[in-house]
Amino acid sequence: MRLSIDDFGTGYSSLSYLRRFPINTLKIDKSFVLNMREDDEACAIVRTIVALARSLQMEVVAEGLETAEQLEQLRSIVCDAAQGYFFAKPMPASQSLEFLAQGRPLQQARSASAGHVSKS
Repeated sequence: MRLSIDDFGTGYSSLSYLRRFPINTLKIDKSFVLNMREDDEACAIVRTIVALARSLQMEVVAEGLETAEQLEQLRSIVCDAAQGYFFAKPMPASQSLEFLAQGRPLQQARSASAGHVSKS
């Protein structure tokens, strides 16, 4: 079993949970990710959460990824994974297998790292 703390940095995601439970993954709340480009404090918080996760041998996932610029920022700070509308909007499980088989999320991320975003 693997445990994650969702929306880390907001609400009930207390630092004490990191000691009390065998947490594997921190999921950075989208409110920080969405504002990284315009808000130096949000960017500093994301960097700090990534550093904290690394020092505790945890994985880190950034929630709310919407742009190629955000993806590049997350890559520059070596964030393990990201999720958000940049890759796809929520969909039923029946559609997700077909969507993944097409390789679209991976193609989109690769295109973004090359400096442009695929519109497909």
